[in-house]
Amino acid sequence: MKKMMAIFLMTSLLSVSCNKSGGGTSSSTEGQTTPLTGATGATGGVTSPIANTALDPLALSFGTNITLVSFTADQEAKYNKAIEIVKLVVATDKFKNDVVNFTYNGQKAFIDNKGMTNAQVYQSILDAAETLQPIKNNTMDLEVELYYAANTIVGYTNGGTKRIWVNTKFFNSFQENSVAGNLFHEWLHKLGYTHAVASTPTRPYSIPYAVGYIMGNIGKNFL
Repeated sequence: MKKMMAIFLMTSLLSVSCNKSGGGTSSSTEGQTTPLTGATGATGGVTSPIANTALDPLALSFGTNITLVSFTADQEAKYNKAIEIVKLVVATDKFKNDVVNFTYNGQKAFIDNKGMTNAQVYQSILDAAETLQPIKNNTMDLEVELYYAANTIVGYTNGGTKRIWVNTKFFNSFQENSVAGNLFHEWLHKLGYTHAVASTPTRPYSIPYAVGYIMGNIGKNFL
């Protein structure tokens, strides 16, 4: 049965939800690039990415295979810019360092990490083996469809499809780096990473949220 995984409770209005099959929604705050208080790796000011001197070759070859649905020509151009930002960010030492060295409450770990170390999470991103297409092809495989809803949900997906849905209420006003952050958040659900159903204090430190923030913050350098 196909349906949205949940509904967000933002500022006492709506609640974000996802299930263990990899689906979920993202709220209006998810597309922003606000640093995460109390965490390192995703915190502090945005700095220019440093040279790609010691990266795994998979970071430099990271690719995308994304089908866009219900886009105008202008929307397609904007989303393609966000896709390009994703590839540029993954190919930086800063992205690797921010993911591998991410800490929460003094521990070098994400919330809801499936028992994986930060290094293993980073490697899974480079491998890019989605739950529905479990082949390590170093490529983000997705379909993206636009829709409009007058709520606080930026986008959503569910575990039974390779498609994500993006709300034009936010997409039309977001800068491309924030679009890239939201794209990465939803794609991380496709890798099997989840976050709390309710808007908890720790949910921003889950892998979809925290790495999405990292993507959006570093992506500012490529606008």
